[in-house]
Amino acid sequence: MRYNKIVSIFACAVLALASCVNESEALRVESPSQGEAYAAGELFVKFTPEVAALVEASGVVRSDATRSGVTSVDELLNLIGGFELSRVFPVDPRHEERTVRDGLNCWYLVRYSNDYTAEDVARRFSALGEVQNTDINRTIKRANTRKATPLSEESVQSATRALQGKFNDPLYSLQWNIENDGEMAELGGKAKAGADVQVVEAWERSKGDESIIVAVLDEGIYWEHPDLRANIWVNKDEDGGWFDDKDGNGYEGDKHGYNFVYDTGKITWDNYYDSGHGTHVAGTIAAVNNNGEGVSSIAGGDGSKDSGVKIMVCQIFSGNISTGLYNVVRAMKYAADNGAVVLQCSWGYTSGSANPYDWGEAGFATEEEWIAGSPIEKEALDYFIHNAGSPNGVIDGGIAVFAAGNENAPSAGFPGAADYCISVAATSADFTPATYTNYGPGTTLSAPGGDQDYHFDYFNPESGKYGERGCILSTLPYHVSKTGYGFFEGTSMACPHVSGVVALGLSYATKLRKHFTAEEYRKMVIEAVEPIDKYMTGYKLYNRYVADIGALQPMQMALAPYRGAMGSGQISAKKLLAAIDGKDAGTQMHFPNLSIKVGDSIEVDASRYFVGGEGLTYTITIEDNLVATFQQEGAKFTFYGKKSGVTKGSISASNGQVHNFTITVRKSSGWL
Repeated sequence: MRYNKIVSIFACAVLALASCVNESEALRVESPSQGEAYAAGELFVKFTPEVAALVEASGVVRSDATRSGVTSVDELLNLIGGFELSRVFPVDPRHEERTVRDGLNCWYLVRYSNDYTAEDVARRFSALGEVQNTDINRTIKRANTRKATPLSEESVQSATRALQGKFNDPLYSLQWNIENDGEMAELGGKAKAGADVQVVEAWERSKGDESIIVAVLDEGIYWEHPDLRANIWVNKDEDGGWFDDKDGNGYEGDKHGYNFVYDTGKITWDNYYDSGHGTHVAGTIAAVNNNGEGVSSIAGGDGSKDSGVKIMVCQIFSGNISTGLYNVVRAMKYAADNGAVVLQCSWGYTSGSANPYDWGEAGFATEEEWIAGSPIEKEALDYFIHNAGSPNGVIDGGIAVFAAGNENAPSAGFPGAADYCISVAATSADFTPATYTNYGPGTTLSAPGGDQDYHFDYFNPESGKYGERGCILSTLPYHVSKTGYGFFEGTSMACPHVSGVVALGLSYATKLRKHFTAEEYRKMVIEAVEPIDKYMTGYKLYNRYVADIGALQPMQMALAPYRGAMGSGQISAKKLLAAIDGKDAGTQMHFPNLSIKVGDSIEVDASRYFVGGEGLTYTITIEDNLVATFQQEGAKFTFYGKKSGVTKGSISASNGQVHNFTITVRKSSGWL
């Protein structure tokens, strides 16, 4: 839904639903901004379902309306100088039924005169009986600390250290986070063997599956990067130009995802102020493995066609432009509706325990505060967690992974600290907490995030940088790094390690044709860790650049407060995939029951539901061919709805497996 499709709303008395607002009776709404900046002149308003239906009927959802059709709403808009009203989540006919069921169709963005504060307008709207809730379009911050350090051409040419890794990617030897043998000289002796994501042994079971999609909510990703291109998601139903919506999902030109900052399918990554953050995150998850180029990744396949997981680009940052909740919540829903099952989020609010001297006013302190203070974000995140995936696929629901934050605060930031998300703290190359990482309540587990200050005693004469090799190496756009690679650190970098492991585990479950609910799989991820509390003793000595004191200041960090506070432990791909292999893990996939509208068709690949399915042949029978018929092409079946009714079907595979299913054909009734 492009900005030029937002319609003007003028005061008009069409339906007498309520009287004018009585300011003396208006509810007092505390600002939910929690010290964060917010977009001036914008407010989210959630109407009651009945009023949302009336607003929709007036044409606001489409582009031909000039009024809301609700007297009280129009009167208030007129009073505050309101001139724009648009539905937050565009209509996607494929998923409108569940959108209405979950109430996301009731959320509208109101743009009004800057003469009023967001708190005042929220108070006025909250007094209307037609309004269920309001929310402010807050600014969201990225959870990274420093700029990227480009990898020099000399370092690219000299990266020759041999390890056990199974891939021929030349920069693999610099990725201690992927395989740490404890011997990397550039870490200054501050490394321990196995202090990585333990993915080398996991690769014996799976290296990634192209059916698993990870939505990266971040800066735009340089999707043409030679080490990423093959693993970027392609929307096969969107084959038009940037201004065409061929698939009818409400987003024009979304070939590889969507740019929510500029409301276009064209992804950007080369703004002068872009840091390469999104490209770096994507490379950790799914840089193409074994292609003889650049770095390796956790779930990037083995170099064969479509063997790696796919990255869906959900751009919510661009350059130095602040992103708002409007971009974030639409990206969350977009991810669920377009096939992503992992939500990668290296951003959030300042921790509620952050030092206000360094970080300003603290963020949400509890989950209750976050739910009350950011209702639209909670509902959008709920939508992803409950609606991503499929009851017939590898996972029913989605996994949301967030960075814990970099304020060195004793609690993680929200939304990641919510108990149904995964919030990731950062560790160094020896299992110790990174000097910047948040920890404590809300922290789910840990992963390598890099720690430049800890390795500050190592100076790289090629780059002129201290401690860079203690950071995380991954892909970067060429305007950030001439080699296309470089180092970042932060819980931003720890977060994609977990997203990658989550995606790799789902890839293996796909191979085994196992099915999980989102919650049972989330619990498996949390338990698949390497214990690290034994390393939380004594002090950690490091150096930090302090501008007003001097370039190199020795410091120490007591480790005892981190004991039991870095989540369940450090993520282990080896342990997760071994757990998925367990005989009691998950349930066996089953050929799905089908629901088709009269005159419509649906395609199903039978091989996705049978173990070893790609090498089998299949036979299907349908009891009542007056209700439904099918055509077969190998393992792919196209079912056609002929008339309303229900019929039974059966599919047999050449290895003797048999699945029974039902086909329900119903009359078309629009969205519902």
